[in-house]
Amino acid sequence: MIWRFRFVFFILAFVYAVIIARLFYWQIVKAEDLSDIASSQYSQEIKLLPKRGEIKTSDGFPFVSNNVSYLLYANPKVIENKDKVIDNLSIYLGSDTASLSALLSLDRFWVSLESDIDLGTKKEIEKLELGGIGFEEQFSRIYPEASMAAHLLGFVGKDTLGQDKGYFGLEGYYDRLLRGEEKSIIEIQDALGRPILSRMTEILKGTDGNNLVLSIDRTIQYIVEKKLKYSIERYGATSGMVGIMDPKTGGMIALASFPSFSPSQYQDFEEDVFKNPFISNAYEPGSTFKPLIMAAALDASLVTPQTKCDICGGPLSVGGFTLRTWNNEYFENIDMIDVIRRSDNTGMVFVAQKLGLERMLSYIKKFGIGEPTGIDLQGEVAPTLKSKQEWYAADLATAGFGQGISLTPIELLDAFSSIANKGRRMKPYVVAGVEKENGKTVKIAPEELGRPISEKTALVMTEILVNAVEKGEAQWARLKGYRIAGKTGTSSIPVAGHYDPDQTIASFIGFAPADDPKFSMLVILDKPTTSPYGSETAAPLFFDIARDILNYYSIPPSE
Repeated sequence: MIWRFRFVFFILAFVYAVIIARLFYWQIVKAEDLSDIASSQYSQEIKLLPKRGEIKTSDGFPFVSNNVSYLLYANPKVIENKDKVIDNLSIYLGSDTASLSALLSLDRFWVSLESDIDLGTKKEIEKLELGGIGFEEQFSRIYPEASMAAHLLGFVGKDTLGQDKGYFGLEGYYDRLLRGEEKSIIEIQDALGRPILSRMTEILKGTDGNNLVLSIDRTIQYIVEKKLKYSIERYGATSGMVGIMDPKTGGMIALASFPSFSPSQYQDFEEDVFKNPFISNAYEPGSTFKPLIMAAALDASLVTPQTKCDICGGPLSVGGFTLRTWNNEYFENIDMIDVIRRSDNTGMVFVAQKLGLERMLSYIKKFGIGEPTGIDLQGEVAPTLKSKQEWYAADLATAGFGQGISLTPIELLDAFSSIANKGRRMKPYVVAGVEKENGKTVKIAPEELGRPISEKTALVMTEILVNAVEKGEAQWARLKGYRIAGKTGTSSIPVAGHYDPDQTIASFIGFAPADDPKFSMLVILDKPTTSPYGSETAAPLFFDIARDILNYYSIPPSE
C-alpha cells in the first residue's frame, strides 16, 4: 500500500515540477518575447524622424537650417466615408482622385498620401476634421546664404535605404552628431486594429540632432568668396581657392573654392565638384614651400640670415639636371634674407644641401607634411612622402624650392601658420562648439600638434618674410602701413613626366599683422592666363582680402 502512495506522490511531484518549470520558462525566459507578441496585437510602433542639427557661423547665424513640412497619412481601415475624404483632400493635394482612391482602398493600417505639405495646407486640412487622417513632421535642409561655403558644408542626400545622410564637408564628417536618434511612439489599437487616440504614449528613446557652431566668420567668408570669384575671372584662371586660419588656435576663419555647387540642388552637379580641393587636392607648392625649408635650416643652426650662398653665381647641375632661377638672374654670395626676397632657387638648393636629406625629412614631418592634419571635414587626403631610399640628389635640391614634393593646401597653411604662432603648430578645425538639445554649448578646445621650430626661429623667419613683402616681387601690391609677412609662389605643373612650360599654379601665403597675427591665409589660382606669376595674380588677391579683414577687425596701420 505504501508503494502506491509513493508512486502517486512522485507522479504529482513530477507534474508539479513540470508545471513550475513551464511557468518559469514562459514568465521568466520568454517573458520579453511574449510581451512583444502581445504588444504587437494591440499596438503599432510609429517612427518619428529627429530634427537634424543646424550649422551656425561664429556669430550664431544659421549657415544650414531646417524647413519644417508635413507628411499626410491615412488609416484606410477606420475611414467610413472614403468618397468624402477623397473629395475634400483632392482640393489641397497634388494627387488626383483616382490615386487617392487607390491608396485608401489598400488593406493597411497606414498609407502615405503626400509629403512636403506646408503649415498652411496642414491647418486647412485639419479644419475638415476627417477621421483616419493624420500628419507627421518632416525636415528638409535650407540654406539662408544660398551656395556660400558649399564645399565646407557638404550636403544631405539619401542612403541606400532612402534615409537622410550627410555627404562631404561638415554634413559628412558630423553626420551622426547632426542627425540625432530616431524617436518613436506606440499607437494603442482596439481589437479591430483601430487606433485609440486617447491612448498614445511617446517612447523617449531618441533625440534631435546637435547644432554645430563654427569658427567660420560669415562676413569674412562672404568677402573671400566675392573676391575669389572676381579674381578667377580677372586673371583667366580655371579655378581657385582661399583658406584663412587663426594661427593661434587652428580655427578656420574662412574656406572657399571655385567652381562650386549648390547644396540644395546637389543632384544637378557632377560628383567631382563635391570634393573640397583645399583638403583633397595635392599639388606642388613651389616657392610658398621655401619658408619651411629656410626655417628648418635656421632652426638647426646650419645657416643664419647673413649666411652667404657660395654656389649662387649661375645655374646648378645636380644629379644630371640643370637647375635655374625663375627669371634666370643670379647673384653671387647672396644672403639668406635675399634668397627669400628674390625667391632664388639656387639659394634654396644651397639651403637644402646644408640640411641634408635625413634632417630635411625630419623637419618636413614635424611641420606635418605627408600626413592628414585631422581637420574636421570629410574628404581630407595627404600624399605620403617617399621613403628615404627613394630620394635622389636632384629630389633633395628641387624640394628646397617646392618642386617634386606634393601636399594639400591645408597641409601647407597649417605648417606655415606655425611660423606665425611662435613655432607652435595647431590642429586645424572648423567646429568650435557643439550646441546640445538643452541649449548649452560645449566648446572644443584648440589642440597643439607640436613645435617644429623654436620661438626664436619663428621670429627670425617672420622678419625675413616681412622683408620679402616690402622689397620682393609683390611689393607693388602690399598694404602700406601694415607689417605683413608673406611669400609668393609660382609652381610648374607636372604633366606626363615633365613640367608644362605654359601653365602654372600661382599662390601667395602670409599672415598679418606680423607682430601679433590675427590670421594666416593661403591663396591659390590654377592656371591663370593673364600672367603665370603669383606676384601678379595671387598676391594682389591676397592683399585685397587682407585689407578688408584688417578693416573688419578694426586693426589700424602700425606705420
